[in-house]
Amino acid sequence: MADEIINRVANSKLITIDLEDYYPEGKRILFDIKDWLYEELVLREKEFREKAKSFDWSQYQNCYVALTCSSDATIPAWAYMLLIVYLEPFVEKAVIGDFEALETSIYQGIINQLDTTEFNDKPVIIKGCSNKPVPVNAYTMLINRLKPIARSIMYGEACSSVPLFKR
Repeated sequence: MADEIINRVANSKLITIDLEDYYPEGKRILFDIKDWLYEELVLREKEFREKAKSFDWSQYQNCYVALTCSSDATIPAWAYMLLIVYLEPFVEKAVIGDFEALETSIYQGIINQLDTTEFNDKPVIIKGCSNKPVPVNAYTMLINRLKPIARSIMYGEACSSVPLFKR
């Protein structure tokens, strides 16, 4: 009788967490306000407010929006805040910054709400190499959340993981 091959990884208490599994569907939009500026450089308050008031914000229903300005204009904080006020009823999330800042903010909310009871005193492996845009900051936030409760934390795949923490 030949020796049976046993999958020790499948039989272990190791719990794999893949941040890609938590990636929320929804369109990501980069909203560049430079087109709302006079000569793409000067924010004229009255015109800016009128444009914001008359703009059809509903087109961003259920989207994730990153507000930015790609020109060298100096944009006052209130301008971004005003746009957030108009976006908020429609979007899933809106932030000031680029797509990386948007994804980081999305994952911050997800990780803060994550039920971590299943990871208590267990060896955990954080899967890497995702096909979706999971920001590097999300992995840092996750390890900070798991470190107080997990027995050990590794990164990668079960067959070739990198140890990061052991209690």
